[in-house]
Amino acid sequence: MSLRNAVLAVLLEGEASGYDLAKTFDASVANFWMATPQQLYRELDKMAADGLIQGRVVHQERRPDKRLFSLTEAGRRALHEFTAAPPRPGAIRDELMVQVQAVDAGDAEAVKNALRERMSWAEAKIARFEHLRARLLDGRTEEEHLTQAARIGPYLTLLRGLAFEHENVRWTREALVILDQRTRIPTE
Repeated sequence: MSLRNAVLAVLLEGEASGYDLAKTFDASVANFWMATPQQLYRELDKMAADGLIQGRVVHQERRPDKRLFSLTEAGRRALHEFTAAPPRPGAIRDELMVQVQAVDAGDAEAVKNALRERMSWAEAKIARFEHLRARLLDGRTEEEHLTQAARIGPYLTLLRGLAFEHENVRWTREALVILDQRTRIPTE
């Protein structure tokens, strides 16, 4: 998947500035797609040049002007074509997993500290995702939201992000217990 498709999907929510998109990526899309603000702004320029989005300048008092972007019909068609194509299998590229793989020949305490930090990040993301979930539900039950909401894609990806982070916490706890037990056993 390209950043382009992720931006198109986020713009389904409506017109947004590059800053708004960066915040949205950080708050909701980050559970399945990461992008730096610089990558995002470069991609927005390319997408506008390709006619997938259009921008308009909003003049602001006491602040720099901002550009708001929205989908064009060509962007909606591109997004439709993207959703019609079979996705490529996902791949995990995680430096911490390489460190865990090599823990037997490495610094076990440093790896355990990295695992604790990962668990802390996962718990913080869970809290942010739960806050977002409450905002999406807006006092409704999940069933009410799913039958009444204009779009359910953001909620479904949020549920996947929550499940992913809960699994990160579960696995990290298990890995720490195993590593703690292992480091107490004298090796010959």
